[in-house]
Amino acid sequence: MTRREFVPGVLSAAAAAPRRYRVALIGHTGRGNYGHDWDMAWNGFAHVEVVAVADPVEEGRAKAMQRSRARKGYADYRDMLRVEKPDIVAICPRMLDERVPMVTAAAEAGAHILMEKPLARNLAEADQIVEIMERRQLKLLVGHPARPLGVTQAVLRMLRAGELGQLQEIRARGKEDRRAGGEDLIVLGTHCFDLMRLFAGDPEWVFASFREKGRDCTPATEHEGTESIGRIAGDDIGAMFRFAAGVPGYFASKRSDVIDGHRFGVTLYGSKAMVYVPLSDVPSAPPYLLRGTAWAGGQWERIDYPPGTALDGRVGSNATMAADLMRAIETGQDPVCSARDARWTIEMIAGMYQSHYAQSQMRFPLVKRS
Repeated sequence: MTRREFVPGVLSAAAAAPRRYRVALIGHTGRGNYGHDWDMAWNGFAHVEVVAVADPVEEGRAKAMQRSRARKGYADYRDMLRVEKPDIVAICPRMLDERVPMVTAAAEAGAHILMEKPLARNLAEADQIVEIMERRQLKLLVGHPARPLGVTQAVLRMLRAGELGQLQEIRARGKEDRRAGGEDLIVLGTHCFDLMRLFAGDPEWVFASFREKGRDCTPATEHEGTESIGRIAGDDIGAMFRFAAGVPGYFASKRSDVIDGHRFGVTLYGSKAMVYVPLSDVPSAPPYLLRGTAWAGGQWERIDYPPGTALDGRVGSNATMAADLMRAIETGQDPVCSARDARWTIEMIAGMYQSHYAQSQMRFPLVKRS
């Protein structure tokens, strides 16, 4: 099965383009690896050549070369960028401590970037990444793959067409698995914030609470995550946002006796109907629609993928993102989740922490960027 069969609408346009791309991959076995299979996002594009993989771990590098069909391997990504001069660099590791150096090196090599989410460990680093890419007039796409999915876009069209009525509020919950709380917030919560903003517009302010074992968090309760994601806090997090047009939005992640992740998603409450958009699978499962003003009773419906937009697992989802980055490069438009879009997810998290410590509402954009 080819990528053209996975995503005929997005992909066929990219596949028909005359431009050819040289792609280089950055991974780090044992330290974030290749994220959610981003090393295989480029397989099957006739106009794309994966020229090299960089990974300091020889065994992991060899396996990634085999998966991606790369011609060459390097231990140091800086050497790879200097020699290969790729058009696009995929920054694949899940861990965040190498984000800024990798982005800086790729941008200095003149490459556009596809990157695993989240954008950065903190807002200062997110600002730095945005500045680097915009100064060099390069495109950066961050891997929030729920945004371009056919079902997500179908819900957005329904909302804009008034089928849900006026948007009254929007709610989101993290995956709430063993990482519930602060780790869930940065590792998976960014998916929620990206969709909340897609549906409701930019946030205006936030008021948040962080608790750990029943007590309010303090700077002394902060700790490093199990992965290199920066400092985190809390096992019971709640926040209220106010979005454009006065729409309230709520986010929560709390440790409990159920860790199956099935609550992970975003729910839109309209004056005429409500829609639950699940995020527990990749690609996302079809949303649930409940028509009526009571938000209860009635018959739930599924919002199916529009014809020709269903994807074959994560590989198909990743290929959609890769195709969109190439579209953005060729048209000069923003990618589906740009550096600025992804920075908003980090700013919303930073705003939550700042609000909790200040015990007050925090308005966006945040003044404190550190």
